[in-house]
Amino acid sequence: MSLRRLLHTVRYLRYQQILGQVRSRLNLWYEKQEAFNDKFAPAYAGCRWCPVTEFLPPGLQHNSAAKILTGQLCFLNNMQNTGWPPKWNCDNLPKLWQYNLHYCDYLWGLDYEHAKLLAWDWITNYPLKKAQIGWQGYPASLRLTNFCAIFFGKYRKQTEADTVFLRKLWGSIYVQAEWLTKHLEIHLLGNHLFENGAALAFAGSCFAGRAADKWLRKGIRILAKEIPEQVLNDGTHFELSPMYHCRITYLLAMLLNTNHPQLVTLTKEPLKKMVNALRHITHPDGRIALLNDSAFGIYNAPAQLVYYAGNFFEIDNAGTGNFTLPEAGYYGFRDDKGTYVICDAARIGPDYIPGHAHADIFSFELSLKGQRVIVDSGVYNYETGQMRQYCRATKAHNTVEINGQDQCEMWAAFRVGRRGRPHNIKWIAGEDGFELSAWHDGYKRQKGGCVHYREFNWNKAGKLIVRDIITASKPQSIISRVHLHPNCKIDHLKDSTVRVAYPEGYFRISFSGNGNLSLEDSYYCPEFGVKIPNKALAFSFSGCKTEAGFQIEAL
Repeated sequence: MSLRRLLHTVRYLRYQQILGQVRSRLNLWYEKQEAFNDKFAPAYAGCRWCPVTEFLPPGLQHNSAAKILTGQLCFLNNMQNTGWPPKWNCDNLPKLWQYNLHYCDYLWGLDYEHAKLLAWDWITNYPLKKAQIGWQGYPASLRLTNFCAIFFGKYRKQTEADTVFLRKLWGSIYVQAEWLTKHLEIHLLGNHLFENGAALAFAGSCFAGRAADKWLRKGIRILAKEIPEQVLNDGTHFELSPMYHCRITYLLAMLLNTNHPQLVTLTKEPLKKMVNALRHITHPDGRIALLNDSAFGIYNAPAQLVYYAGNFFEIDNAGTGNFTLPEAGYYGFRDDKGTYVICDAARIGPDYIPGHAHADIFSFELSLKGQRVIVDSGVYNYETGQMRQYCRATKAHNTVEINGQDQCEMWAAFRVGRRGRPHNIKWIAGEDGFELSAWHDGYKRQKGGCVHYREFNWNKAGKLIVRDIITASKPQSIISRVHLHPNCKIDHLKDSTVRVAYPEGYFRISFSGNGNLSLEDSYYCPEFGVKIPNKALAFSFSGCKTEAGFQIEAL
């Protein structure tokens, strides 16, 4: 490990994160686990929820009851035979897979008796022990939310009539919530701490009694601090991932649906902003843009979230034309014929939590006639290794790579050392399209002090002109890449011009400048665990002060 890189990583952390990291790594949180025991749980005092509507299941339910009951569970496109009830310790599987097992999202697909049996088995056979993955703050938060929403929302009558199960379930919820209040993920912050606060507020609003009131107060204190920071003024989530944007939108909607006065006040306006922003980061196919750590099939689809939010306030009609999310750094255009472009002039995200960021400054995505044609490479997994490194790298995005290096020092699975930043962002919107320009300093650390300037010029007729200027005191080796969707096929290539066929027609890409065009093998990872070969157009050029670019035009 490079000491310099480590120092450039740690220097951005907040003081409480560093203390939290030390505490977490020394396992100090596990010293007094005997204090968390259901024998200390007060008597069940009743459920006080009066929700506006039914609670919404989290994400897309990929596991059917039939599959679950035969012992098969699939997460991240990885099917495993876990038995029924599942084997709760699966140390041989990736950490994120184990996390999903302990979220218990799949309870939503079971009838009451089978959901009860599974929850009973988890409570009985997965007690609190040192370093158990299922008791880490993030899975504990999601499971706590699911246990409450399913058994005191979806199956409330059955649960309260089942006194033996109710007693066991309440004892477990008490232990989980008490444990979570003492083990907030301060060492991570960001969406992890948001989940912790949301789970405590959700569980606290569910039950009567002093213990629940304490969880509610704790959750509200966390959310009252985190919502203003994490929900930007333009409605985007501050980690700048459309996937996590969907998750935070879901949590706000669930909290609002509890109908608790304090939670309504806290969440209603932020939810409105997030719903409005969500429609701007959604392609015409109804799925999110794959910017930063984003993948399909993990959290609720945008249309589902927008529809659900309609239970609480009137949803404005989605507009067409130019759009801007200036706090996030996302700019683009959409029309009612399936044309959509989104350009990324965003910073890496919060400096103290850049783990879900990619080295993708000035990348973009494009849809024509409702079909994705220029794509981000997505995210394959969260495990340290070749594919994690590839998906975060500059070469996996539709931007410029210089000297084979990334704009930001991406390392391990979630670490970032030195990072580039966009500067002097200029956005001009008109009736016929928009112009967007900026420069970034991600390559200033290279010999020659290299600066990359990019200019987007979009015409609503379906023409995108991109101009790049590279300035340095020494010659640089430069590659500008454009990644094609796997459904796109090279129909004709001559010199620096390519005609591309896609399911709805053709478009042309013409490169300009003193360079050479080639085809590279690439990967498109729209879902976790999915790796689809595709092609990237790579235009190579070099120099000290040099200019190149390309034009994409629908035919």
